[in-house]
Amino acid sequence: MTKQVNINGLTIGGGAPVRVESMLKTRLNDREECLLQCNRLIECGCELARVAFPDKKFFDDLKYLVANTKLTLMADIHFDPELAILAMEAGCKSIRINPGNMILSALENVISTAKNLGVVIRIGANGGSVSYDQLNAAKGDRAKALFIAVSEQAELLLSRNFENMILSAKSSDVQECINANVLIHERYKDFPKHIGLTEAGYGDGGIVKGVACVSNLLLKGIGDTLRISLTDEPEREIKIGYEILKALNLRTRGVNFISCPTCGRRRAEVKELVKIVEPLLKFMPDGVSVAVMGCEVNGPKEAQHAEYGIAGTPKGAILFKSGETVGEYDIDTLKNILPEFLGIKDFINKE
Repeated sequence: MTKQVNINGLTIGGGAPVRVESMLKTRLNDREECLLQCNRLIECGCELARVAFPDKKFFDDLKYLVANTKLTLMADIHFDPELAILAMEAGCKSIRINPGNMILSALENVISTAKNLGVVIRIGANGGSVSYDQLNAAKGDRAKALFIAVSEQAELLLSRNFENMILSAKSSDVQECINANVLIHERYKDFPKHIGLTEAGYGDGGIVKGVACVSNLLLKGIGDTLRISLTDEPEREIKIGYEILKALNLRTRGVNFISCPTCGRRRAEVKELVKIVEPLLKFMPDGVSVAVMGCEVNGPKEAQHAEYGIAGTPKGAILFKSGETVGEYDIDTLKNILPEFLGIKDFINKE
């Protein structure tokens, strides 16, 4: 088990749940939009969000955001150690830096300030920050070069007795990213890791690449916090992150929704049944399984482990609980009785 770090009460590593994070996609000086995006992220379950802090002119904006949101923030710093110190002075209890890009004397000040203020430092490298020296040392193996880059950074902090850190190695190549993280985990088992594929992309392709990378690492026991980096709204990243954890039985946010892919045997159009059921899922407790199946073959038997289920029949659909049929109904009746069947009638009335 890794050490545990604590960012404003958010625990990472050391037996804590795998955290789901994103990054603000608005500029700091757009204060209103930053706060709105933070609120939307909180609502969908985001636990940590990085925020780009590229210039000291945004100091007051960062300070304002930290003071006015309940979302845990990590200031994202590149190259400039002064910005790292300013971010901590603005109230950020976590920063992301690449120590290899900082002058050693300036890095000393960053580490000292972080120690004094109890700030967590996330260090790491990505495919674009690997140096020629690191590539040469790795004999052209980019995953090993990433490992070397992160190791150099970790040793810099450890040599100065700083252990309040998260390690990260990211690449836009799935296998490269996996291999690098495996090497890092073997060397630095004691420290929490942030995992994810950087620049995963857009749409289905980006989701598939991100899921392939993160799932592979989680199944190896690697990863304490994750991000699915998509060219999309940050809320989408959070949704996919939780779906991965739910699929791997690591966390249970939201309903475990099961539906068959349909075939020529179907008795009802599954897509239409899903449209009826899906709006109701937000009222269901976390971890509950709900199944929508196209026929009696894929109905109670295939989905008998689901607490609640619907399966198409020639007359409409049957409702079942844990594999036991409750009744058969036409579609109009089904729409009316579903809230009561799912045990959410009172919640809907309150809304």
